[in-house]
Amino acid sequence: MVVKAKKQSPKDQTAAERERSPAAPGRGRRARESRAPPQSSLNACRAGSLSALLRSRLGLGPAASFRLLTVFALAVTAGFLHWHHLFHLFENDRHFSHMSALEKEMAFRTEMGLYYSYFKTIIEAPTFLDGLHLIMNDRLTEYPLVINTLKRFNLYPEVVLASWYRVYSSIMDFFRIPTKMCWSINRGEGLEPVESCEGLGDPAYFYVTFVFLLNGVMMSLFYVYGTYLSGSRLGGAVTVLCFFFNHGESTRVMWTPPLRESFSYPFLVLQMLLLTYILRSRKPSRNAVLALCLSNVVFMLPWQFAQFVLLTQVASLFVSYVLGYLSPDKMQTILTTHMVALGVCFVLMFGNSMLLTSFYASSLISIWGIIALRDRFRETFRPGLLTWVMQCLAWVVTTVILKFMLALVLGASDDAHISSLIKSKFTSYKDFDTMMYTCAAEFDFMEVETVLRYIKTLLLPVNVLLVGVIAGRTLKDVVSFIRHPSPAEPENDHGSDQSEKLVKGVMVYHSLQLLAFAVLAVLIMRLKLFLTPHMCLMASLLCSRQLFGWLGEKLKHHAAVLAILSIMAVQGVTNLQYQWGIMGEFSNLPQEELLEWIKENTPQSAVFAGAMPTMASVKLSTGRAIVNHPHYEDAGLRERTKLVYAMYSRKPVEVVKRNLISLQVDYFILEDSWCTRRSRPGCSMPEIWDVEDPQNAGKTPLCTMMSRDTRPHFSTVFYNSVYKVLKVPKAARPSR
Repeated sequence: MVVKAKKQSPKDQTAAERERSPAAPGRGRRARESRAPPQSSLNACRAGSLSALLRSRLGLGPAASFRLLTVFALAVTAGFLHWHHLFHLFENDRHFSHMSALEKEMAFRTEMGLYYSYFKTIIEAPTFLDGLHLIMNDRLTEYPLVINTLKRFNLYPEVVLASWYRVYSSIMDFFRIPTKMCWSINRGEGLEPVESCEGLGDPAYFYVTFVFLLNGVMMSLFYVYGTYLSGSRLGGAVTVLCFFFNHGESTRVMWTPPLRESFSYPFLVLQMLLLTYILRSRKPSRNAVLALCLSNVVFMLPWQFAQFVLLTQVASLFVSYVLGYLSPDKMQTILTTHMVALGVCFVLMFGNSMLLTSFYASSLISIWGIIALRDRFRETFRPGLLTWVMQCLAWVVTTVILKFMLALVLGASDDAHISSLIKSKFTSYKDFDTMMYTCAAEFDFMEVETVLRYIKTLLLPVNVLLVGVIAGRTLKDVVSFIRHPSPAEPENDHGSDQSEKLVKGVMVYHSLQLLAFAVLAVLIMRLKLFLTPHMCLMASLLCSRQLFGWLGEKLKHHAAVLAILSIMAVQGVTNLQYQWGIMGEFSNLPQEELLEWIKENTPQSAVFAGAMPTMASVKLSTGRAIVNHPHYEDAGLRERTKLVYAMYSRKPVEVVKRNLISLQVDYFILEDSWCTRRSRPGCSMPEIWDVEDPQNAGKTPLCTMMSRDTRPHFSTVFYNSVYKVLKVPKAARPSR
């Protein structure tokens, strides 16, 4: 039985202590009564006056103003529903509102805890600038190295949110407005009561609230995007409904709020919407190009993987250019925008070499050169299929050569594991680093069950139909061009022909982008977060009159779309009900015991090593230094992790002890589960080490021996059912 009582605070001395009883047997902290939200006063605007404003400012007629207002209202509604949906799922899964501060931190596992720790550092520092200095000169993350974590881990979201939190807290404190409500939670089972707080004054609550708000705005953008792409408000509704019907395949922000994609992906949606507008415009305005550049920057800054997504975009645009749907001038304008954005990010990321040595950067240079030499291609090769093939071949070859030349010149090897990972997908190649990825389900090939789920909601059949129709029309244009080659540029045509070609170009680009996302998702299941939303977006084209005007009048067309939506809803509603039925309650007592023991029994200067997910929690909740962590994208960190993970190999104990001493480790946290568990055959840690260290294969794993008896090499200073803390002998360590 869990009892939750309101915590007395100086700001609320008159509040009575409350006690909650369980709503149902065994529900634990679900024992809390519902509290009515405070009523807020809303100022309503009259539709007539707003319409008049739109007519005067934008030059829109009454009908156009009404349509614009309708789109805005529906977009806001979609965003609100998605924000509420995310918060509902997150709360149901963890019962976040009833967790203590420590439990909330433990709930941010692996990379999530690492990222959140820097937000915590900034808000707990004496000033914002002090906090910024601490994360830019960090000695706790890869002890004893001092690293700029803002550069290494794409921490701009944490910097922005921490600044907002400090401003918000200061303003609320100045006006003496309470920002959170705290309760005393009796957890039962002989456990000590804990304090649980909710409200924007609670750091974790503030953090996840803004993540979910951002992703609510993303859904509003999806509605606008679907409406603009299809030319129909019903198209926007189709996009939003498909996203909800396939929500589990479209995003994981409700389970993992602090991950980089949670901050970055909404800006990709904005970027692609702006790109679509530019592709449809005969002469895009300077403001539109500037907005595209800014959206590129805010998409790339929070996420190291963004460059690979933009590579697929540039590739799709290049193929559209080769096929004649995109003029050289517009293609060069878009390339310039990408280059400027890349340069801005390079500066803001303090010269992060991974940006310049990426395939994305090389591809931009390569395509620019090919467009500049387009006349030479026409002179050398006959216009048609051969010219297209040679341009694509030149792009691939020069991009690869440039990438490796830049990597060699700049001495960058941080993204070498990406090439190895791709190589392992097509060959039998494997090493320690690639197996650390491929043995995780999210980095494996896409599961057949995922494809079946797409089929059940009709998302895949609808996209196959749409891509087939677009491909058929494109093939007709290609055959016509091959038979009657014309030197005219695609945007030098006039009138309706040009407009029609621009619309076709947009559809061709989106189809190519869909195929690129499909390839990424098939190779790495985690990347279906790009594929599924784009499939939902493509589904809006069911409402396109350009594609399906042959169905007859608009009413008949919309009736057909609604019929398809009703069939989608059969499985889609079932999927939503399944999500709503997920009920959980976070509890990790063994880790809580470990973290409390570390805080109480080790000096602040103690240095820890162990499994990457656990190290993130140690740094976040205890403030102790660690030598390895879950952000595996750095070459030096990968080498450090191999030294630490030798504890789970079959190497001699003396070798492992020397590794830990060389890293200046005081304590190693041993987890038996890491010694025995495996996601599939060949994926336990000792088996992964057998690939890297074949000469010791067949021996008893060191972790197995350490779980039995750590003497004489280490001494056990703490253990419970999951964790065992081994102390590295100080006598063998060099003085600091």
